[in-house]
Amino acid sequence: MNTPPKEMKAAQRSRRILVIDDNPSICEDFRKILCPTPSPARLDSLAATIFGAQAGARDVAPSVRARPSKPPLGDEFVVDAVGQGSAGLEAVHRMMRQRTPYLLAFVDMRMPPGWDGVETCARLWDADPGLQIVICSAYSDYSWHDVVKRLNRPELRLLQKPFASKDVLNLAWTLTAKRR
Repeated sequence: MNTPPKEMKAAQRSRRILVIDDNPSICEDFRKILCPTPSPARLDSLAATIFGAQAGARDVAPSVRARPSKPPLGDEFVVDAVGQGSAGLEAVHRMMRQRTPYLLAFVDMRMPPGWDGVETCARLWDADPGLQIVICSAYSDYSWHDVVKRLNRPELRLLQKPFASKDVLNLAWTLTAKRR
């Protein structure tokens, strides 16, 4: 498949993130935080704000309906999600072959029956040593000191579950910028 140069450049500039978690609702939470889409009610509210209190999106011509603001090209997050560490490693290899590597991975600590988060991180870094990784966990199977020592990555970050949207966004913006 040939990708037009303009589309390839946009794909290379986007902030590509991989979420590896065996819980589909956690993956969806990351998508909602990093790639929000406004609801029809929100669009109606925006239209009312822009075009007057009496106007809703359904009352305004389609060409002038309020649209969600979009970050400048290249600053949007692109989120892929998989349920196991081995699938995450395959995704990392695939994106590297396509020359659109992930900038950041959020990796769950527990993902039975497959690799745990520590094993997954080690394998991801074998494939792509520059990948920024955040371990996500609600449990303490290992001490944080042991995790950092085993992976030999003092800059490794931890996101405690349940997490706050602002923490996910802060890590995503900071670490994707660092990788760039």
